[in-house]
Amino acid sequence: MIKKHEIYKKDKWNMMTVEVQGRYIVLREISDQWGEETHTFMSRPALMQWANNRFPKEEFVDNEDEWREIIAAFKGV
Repeated sequence: MIKKHEIYKKDKWNMMTVEVQGRYIVLREISDQWGEETHTFMSRPALMQWANNRFPKEEFVDNEDEWREIIAAFKGV
């Protein structure tokens, strides 16, 4: 069984989803800048480490609520 989580979706060109496929966690990021990127993680700690590097809190100084929502979505996976 595959469990799909939506991390964020701004429109159909800017979104991020995470699917839990057995032991694997597959993250898909679609952006109008970079196209589609897929990352596969073997554990939740690896996913969280990637998320904290991808969304550094310093970049959200003016919008800490958005950062909290994104990180909470990752923790919910």
